[in-house]
Amino acid sequence: MSIRSTEGRGQRYDSILDTIGNTPCIRINRIAPDHVTVYVKAEAFNPAASVKDRLALNIIEAAERDGRLAPGQTVVEATSGNTGIGLAMVCAAKGYPLVVTMAESFSIERRRLMRFLGARVVLTPKEEKGLGMYRKAKELAETHGWFLASQFETADNADIHEHTTGPEIIADFAGERLDYWVTGYGTGGTVTGVARALRRERPETRIVLTEPANAAIVSSGVGQERDGMGAPALSHPAFEPHPIQGWTPDFIPLVLQESLDNGFYDELIPVAGPDGMAWARRLAAEEGIFTGVSGGSTFAVAMQVAERAEPGSVILAMLPDTGERYLSTPLFENIAEGMNDEEEALSRSTPGYQIG
Repeated sequence: MSIRSTEGRGQRYDSILDTIGNTPCIRINRIAPDHVTVYVKAEAFNPAASVKDRLALNIIEAAERDGRLAPGQTVVEATSGNTGIGLAMVCAAKGYPLVVTMAESFSIERRRLMRFLGARVVLTPKEEKGLGMYRKAKELAETHGWFLASQFETADNADIHEHTTGPEIIADFAGERLDYWVTGYGTGGTVTGVARALRRERPETRIVLTEPANAAIVSSGVGQERDGMGAPALSHPAFEPHPIQGWTPDFIPLVLQESLDNGFYDELIPVAGPDGMAWARRLAAEEGIFTGVSGGSTFAVAMQVAERAEPGSVILAMLPDTGERYLSTPLFENIAEGMNDEEEALSRSTPGYQIG
């Protein structure tokens, strides 16, 4: 048997930002049904470990190109974490100060990562939900003259997925079947941008959208109240707090609205948070693929699709980030710091047993 060799993606890069994108599609070998082939697109391979690196880069560079962002101007954004982490990386590399607003209910490691990357993090009360952190970001931008990244409304969000994520998928499955593409939504940028590309070049691929079962605001059929700029005016009445961090704020983002208005998905399947956690754990323990609750939830729906799909079908699920964003969340609640009984018995089984 020959030893594996590696070619890598190149020897040198001018900036960490040049490594964003070109994430791999990885086959599921042990836990997928035998009659289908399942892949995951692992966005944790981005340098700040999530799909949001893509939109963070495009929001900043598009604003630089058209003059909306001045040199040295402070950037501000509301985020559940991954967009903030991506923006912190981009702003650090380009020299912009960053202020992030985030509801206090999101995981502690996310705010610490943003601060580690040089950002300031302003926490908002959990009772105010996503709309509260959104309004705080707008207030800060208006008060201080900062650049508001506007991930929930800006065209720069979906555009980067139309021009990178979508073409990557199309190239990876060129000349081969791709029967289903499964994704959740936060801002809606991934589904809207990739759907534009798939509808144009792979119209036979069915797009499956998913959202939390207890915050199924798209499934409710109730529209989103907006102000004159397209921003949410009120929390959506169908929203309830849910454990899938990064998914489904308490409003329908304007970026997602394009997918709803244009029929950019063929099926909408809600998923329960505990199911997403269970599949994230299985992906880690049985496939060696490390993802968070959002990735596990997308994969849970992909497994539902796989069970009923025709033999030979090919399914691709998006995994938005890494499981390390969830160490302080229920995803890891049964993972102990110390040894369990089995581990302690293994330690005692050899003559060199010691314990501090």
